Order: sequence, then structure tokens, then C-alpha cells
Amino acid sequence: MPDALKLYKAKRNFSVTSEPEEGGQASPDALTFVIQKHWATRLHYDFRLELDGTMKSWAVPKGPSYDTHDRRMAIHVEDHPISYSDFEGTIPPQQYGAGKVIIWDKGTWEPIGDPRAGFAKGEVKFEMHGHKMHGRWVLVRLRGHEDDKQEPWLLIKENDEYARPAAEFSVIDEFPDSVKDLPMPGRTTDTAVANAKVAQLKAERDGAEPAKAGKAAKAAKPGKETAAAAAKTPAASKAPRTRRGAMPEGAVKGDLPATLNPELATLVDGPPQKPEEWIYEIKFDGYRMLTRIEGKDIRLITRNGNDWTDKLLPLQKEIRRMKLPDGWYDGEIVVHDENGKPNFNLLQLAFDGSNKAQVVYFVFDVPYCKGHDLRDVRLDDRRALLQELLAAKPSDTVRFSAEFGTDPDQLVVAACQIGLEGVIGKRRDSRYVTRRSPEWIKLKCGQRQEFVIGGYTDPQGSRTGIGSLLLGYYDDEGVLRYAGNVGSGFNGASLRHLREVLEGMETEKSPFPARAVPGRTNHWVRPELVAEVSFSEWTAGDAVRHPVFQGLRKDKPARSVVREQAKHVQETPDTSTPAKGGKAAAKAASKPAAKPAAKAAAKPAAKSARAKPVDTDLPGNLPATFRVTHGERVMDKESGVTKMDLVRYYALVGQLMMEHLEGRPVSLVRAPEGVGGELFFQKHVTDTAKMPGVAQMDQALDPDHPSMTRIATAEGLLSSAQWNVVEIHSQNATGKHYDTPDRFVFDLDPGEGVSWAQVQEAAALMRVFLEELGLTPFLKTSGGKGLHVVVPIKPKLDWDTVKDFTHAVVDHLARTLPDRFAAKSGAKNRVGRIFIDYLRNGRGATTVSAWSPRVRPGMGISVPVRWDELPGLTSGAHWTVKTVHERLDEGNAPWAEYAKSAATLTKAMKAIGFKPAKKK
Repeated sequence: MPDALKLYKAKRNFSVTSEPEEGGQASPDALTFVIQKHWATRLHYDFRLELDGTMKSWAVPKGPSYDTHDRRMAIHVEDHPISYSDFEGTIPPQQYGAGKVIIWDKGTWEPIGDPRAGFAKGEVKFEMHGHKMHGRWVLVRLRGHEDDKQEPWLLIKENDEYARPAAEFSVIDEFPDSVKDLPMPGRTTDTAVANAKVAQLKAERDGAEPAKAGKAAKAAKPGKETAAAAAKTPAASKAPRTRRGAMPEGAVKGDLPATLNPELATLVDGPPQKPEEWIYEIKFDGYRMLTRIEGKDIRLITRNGNDWTDKLLPLQKEIRRMKLPDGWYDGEIVVHDENGKPNFNLLQLAFDGSNKAQVVYFVFDVPYCKGHDLRDVRLDDRRALLQELLAAKPSDTVRFSAEFGTDPDQLVVAACQIGLEGVIGKRRDSRYVTRRSPEWIKLKCGQRQEFVIGGYTDPQGSRTGIGSLLLGYYDDEGVLRYAGNVGSGFNGASLRHLREVLEGMETEKSPFPARAVPGRTNHWVRPELVAEVSFSEWTAGDAVRHPVFQGLRKDKPARSVVREQAKHVQETPDTSTPAKGGKAAAKAASKPAAKPAAKAAAKPAAKSARAKPVDTDLPGNLPATFRVTHGERVMDKESGVTKMDLVRYYALVGQLMMEHLEGRPVSLVRAPEGVGGELFFQKHVTDTAKMPGVAQMDQALDPDHPSMTRIATAEGLLSSAQWNVVEIHSQNATGKHYDTPDRFVFDLDPGEGVSWAQVQEAAALMRVFLEELGLTPFLKTSGGKGLHVVVPIKPKLDWDTVKDFTHAVVDHLARTLPDRFAAKSGAKNRVGRIFIDYLRNGRGATTVSAWSPRVRPGMGISVPVRWDELPGLTSGAHWTVKTVHERLDEGNAPWAEYAKSAATLTKAMKAIGFKPAKKK
């Protein structure tokens, strides 16, 4: 029995306790540590470091702290056997240390200097690699206590990138649970194989051929085994193209689209089961960049459609020198550090003029080329063509992202060892789709994603600028959820710069739900900035562990930031409808199809891992597979309408509503907190992939602003409801004739003291007047206090002319009947009168759509009605979400003559003496 374990064994009765008596093997390649959370007489943490065949042990009453100012008492106790590192259980009563024990953390540690000399001296420095413990630490023995039965030491966090103030982060509070079932971090099962992959990764990173990457690569000579492996690779069995540069099978002639959404990879929780069916590339730490080449016009476009050509003029010049054929090229731009590794911070500096480092463009796909649409071509054939094109004009700046290796497990290990983000896998036979695809996968070393900055804390001690950033992400209902804070990864300059930027964005109200963020001294900012953050894992409380700030992202809008959820690899190819070829493909790439609504409504909507399926016997066209999160949430206390009720409502009226929405730009009113809570009026939906059936309008309709939004199919109504959209407002023109509206609307808005009977009278008067002008007005309830009078017109006149005409109509009525009508808005201008709101007729203005609910108590809905039904209406909210079934049989029948009733305004303008303003 080793002398070191005498005291340990003497204190325990191993016939009673389940603790190990001895045993355990020392690790051959790394020293291990374990920290056990121990509920004995008092809760404490047993801190154990492997050395010389035993676990050197200390009892730390308060547990470790990442604050460098904290000196945590650590009482030196007897050595434990190495096998004790696996012990988790309950020490029986009456036994030494009786109480529950869990493995709170485990991993490996590296001594800094000679650990034995350090123990003798009373100062041991080391670096830890665990699930919870990271970075540099020191154990210091207190002087003057040499005669104590148990020596007191101090456990202190060294100042490094992991250090964090106690006011911002408590590791024992943040991570209270066991890690027993988690794998040992920092272990490599096959070092030789991993090292070979490291050499390959370095070669790929530096732009060299994999075959030249070190001795490991040189040793891999072709033979029977490699030939057999190649025969199993799907790409190897394909016949090569008959001549250099020929278009591969599946290519179809097609116009080059003006815009293109890139294919996005899906984060997965493990490699595919059939790795030979996939190719693997480096996951570059940079910005996704698409290149559109059409003759001499070369544009560099971000994944969100932002034109960055002016920021990348040297790269544009190099692409022009290469004389690549017309097409769309897909890749990633990076800047390498002095070690040849992609560095995200250096890439950001390259845009502000403070850094002259070369931007390198790694190109990995070509979905359009030489007048052909290649999206239905196999990936390996597209890449073969791309490699030929790039090889014809070699460049140090524009490089082909080469394939290497077939073992994703070892590739990820190698990528992590040299500090890369991870590996991208792509199915060899996959086509190119303009959305996130399960056939492109991300295998990451650690976790890393974007977060929205919702606020910051003040610095403490000698730190300047900020203490930490308050992070968030949008959930599937559009609510900004708190994800913890990040205080590591900054330098002095970045801290000061962030403080200046954030102070200019401060706001009084938190962008997070009430009481979501601890602390009372937080500074709130508008949620517009996006930070890229690496971290070890998510906590049980949905916060990030060990976050490190990597930089700000300028290529992604804040509204698109969600929590990345790892999925299982889809082992069968994506069988969704293939992309159309030729002109249809080009048109589809830039403008999503609007029809057929009924067919689209039958498709399943986006799923949520934690969502509950809707009942399969729902009325309407709601798919049985559609998923709703938090369906029980009450949206309106007065009526009791829940989120599930709202989804059911939209399923019922979807086809009726689409007749009023088809082709029109819309604005969405989101109410995450329901009636009475904060509302969000959203005109531009940037990430429509999350909302099936919701699409973007053609950018050319409003080139000075982001693309407008439209509801493309009835499924879009369900997607909107899932994102807490209650109201849907539409504009007075369609995308087909956007510069010339095809209707105008008068909103009869009663002021204080106006009875419902007066509103009905006002609507009847408006009808008579408009009909005298030769127009055909239609009536609908507003879902609120008033009524809407809608007049269809032929799309001949511009926005300003139509708006000015409606203003003239309102002025005429207000002058003729001043006791009934007001032409000016404002509460004091319409006391006892009705304001006829004509402002909804301007360019970009909207009116709530027919069949849309309202975010008001009772949840009334806007419903088309006949004029002869006017006397029987009880209010503008005559029908509600709860009572809509009473009106479904009528549907849109009251407006059956709407389309054929459109008239020009020539006669009406003459009748009231209106003359359009002359255009400058």
C-alpha cells in the first residue's frame, strides 16, 4: 500500500462505504483533475490534481471563483486514489465525510513549471482544461500555519482571457450539476492519426496541396486499399465530362438572376454514418461572400444581399484579372494571422483602413456559370468545374476550397488542435438550394454563434470601457431571450470603442422580457448590434458558459439571430422539389412564387424541437404537422383567446384573407406579450426562411430600402401567428403595379363623444358622396372602433396624386358637414366628430387587411360587409376571433363585385375641382 494512501484508508470502512479503496491508472498522455461537489456537514468542493500516482486533494468551502481578486480557502487533505476521480454517490451516515458526492467537473491540467518543486515551495501554478474550469490558476500555501493539522492554502484565478468579475459570473452558481456522463475533455484517442490530419489542415489553410502536407501525407502512397476506398466513393464512379469546361449533367440554360440567396449549412450533433458519401472542407472564420459576374460588372454580395464591392475593391480587381466566366460564385473571405490561421478580428480591421492585411477569398461552389443554371448539378461535378476555372488563372487571393480526408471525427480533432472553427460537410450528390439545408452540415470544435447585444455593464477595478455585454437571441416567437453576458476576449482599445458605440445607442427600456436579466445597474441599448461569441456549452438556464467575445458582425441583421440547435445528420438526400431550370429558375431565384396558396398551405410549417403539435382535427387548412410553441399563452385576457386560438383562426380564414393580400406588400404587427403589451411593427422580414409562406418583394420596387414583405401563401399566415403576429396590414398597390395604387381607403375614426349610430351615418354619407363621383365604395368593419370605406380604382395614377385626391375629398366633406367630420387628426380636433383618415393612402402606408384580428381587448376582426348590413352592425368589432364562425359562410361574398368595379378618377377629380400637382 503506498504510504500516500495510509491516511485515506485509515479514515474509511470500505465494507460500509462505496468509495474505492485504491486503484486507478495514471494517464499516459496527460494529468487529470476532478472537482467533486460534496454535501457533508457543510457543502464544499473537493479539488483533486493527479500527481505521482495519487490525487492531491484540497477541500474548498466556497468553491472556485473566476474573479482574480477572490482568494478561496483550500484546506489540504489526504491524498486519494486515482480511482476516486470516478466516484459519485452517497457516503453512508456515521462514515467519514458522510453525504452526497457528485463529479462537478473533470478534465486535464498542465503544470506551469515543476509541480513537485512548487508543492515543496508552497506555490503551484497550472492550467486547467475541463468542462467548467479553464485557464491559469494557482494554489498558494499560507505562511505561519506549518504546525496546523491541515494546511490552509488559497485557490486563486490567474489573470487571463477567462477571468471574470464575481459580480458578473459565478461558476458554481451558473453550473451546479454533475458532469459524470460527459466525455473527458481534451483527450485525443489516436494522436498519430490526428497529427496527420493536422498536417493536412495546415496545408489546406496555407493553400498548399494536401499531398505535400508533411510526412504523414507523403507516407500515404496509392495502393490496393486506397484504390478500393476510391472505388467506394460516389464521385469516383461518375464518368468525367467529355471536354474541359463542358457543362456537367443537369445544367440547363438560364438567365443570370439579379439576386441569389446562398445555401446555408445546418449545425449537427455528430458526423454522418456514411462519411464516404460526403466531402469535407475547412469551416473558415470569416464572412460568407457571393460574387456575381456579368461581363465587366463584378459585384461582391454578402449572404444577406448587401453589396460590399466598394469595401473589397482589391478583391474585385483580382477577380477581374482572372477573367472568370459570367456566373454566381459562392465562398468565404478571410484574413490570415502571422501563423497562417484565419482570424476574424483581423478581417474586421481590414474594412476600417487600419489594417492592410490581404483578404483571401476561398471559393467552394458555382451555382450559375456561362449562361447555365447549375443548381440541379451534383455538388462534386459543380466543384470539379469550379476547380478547372480557378486553375486556369491561379491566384494567391482567390483560391479553391479543396476537399480533403474522409474521416470527419479525426478532421474535427485536427481542426480543433490548430485553432480552427471546425469542418463543413456536404453531400457529394446534393444540388444547390437557396436556403438552409440538411445536406450541408457544420461540425464545430466548440460552440460559437452570433448574439444580439441588448445592453452592457460598467467596468470594475482598473478595467475601462465596459464590464460585459448582455447577450440575447430571438426565439421562435420573435422575443429577444437573455443568453448571459460576455466579459472576456476584449482588449483596452475594443473596450473603449464599444463603450463609445453603445453609449450612443442607449435606451431606457430593456429589450429583454421583464426581469430576465439579473442586476439593477445594467445599461440597455437598442438591439441592433451583433456580436460573435465562442463558448463551451449552454447551461440548464439557457445561458452560455465560458463565453469569449470574437468581434462584431456587420454582415448579419440583428433580427436574424437565433439560437443554433444541433440536429442529427439527415442520412437520406433532400427530396424536396428540384430547382427549375432556365428562365424560370432565374426568376425563382430572385422572386419567390406567390401561388398556389392552397397547395402551400398543405405543406408542414417550420418545426420547433420543444413545440407541441396542433390537434390533427383542427378546422381549416392547418397541416397536422404544423408546430406551435407556447400555444397556451393567453393573447387577450378579455376574450381568453390563446396563441393556439389565433393559429386556428388563421387556419380558418386563410384562403379568404389571401384574396385581399395576394401580391401586396404587408406590415406585420407582432404582440409577444398579447393585448396590452409592447407591439412591434415589422415592415421588413429579413430571414423569411424561418417563416414558410412569407416572402420578400422584389428589391427594385423600393430600391432605397430593404425588400418589402408579402404573404405568399396561406401557410405564411400560420407562420406569422407562430411568431406572435396578430395584425396584418397591407398597402394600396401590388408588386405588379407598385408605383400606381389600385385602391384608396377612408378610415372613419370616431372622436370622443361620438356614438356608434353617428359612425354608421357617416359611412352612409360617404357612400352617397362617392357614388355621386362615379366611384363604387365597399365597406368593412375595422375590428376596432370605426369602419373602413374601400374604393377600387384602375392603377393609372401615382401615389401622390391619389393621396392628394383623397385629401381633397375629406376637405370637401369636412367643409360641407363640419359638425360631423374633421379633416385634421388629433384628439382635440375631433371631439364629437369623426376624423376621416386619408393618410393611409400614401406610398408605403398600410391599412389593416380584411379578416385580420386587432390587438385590442376582445380581439375584433376586420370583415367585408354589404352596405345593407350597415344598420345591423353593433360596432367596428362586430365579429371577433371567437365568433368568426358566424361569418364564414358569407366569406368574401359581400365584395363579389369588387374587382370589376375599379374605375378611373378622371370624372371624380373634375366633380370636386381637383387638379393634380404638376410634377417637377
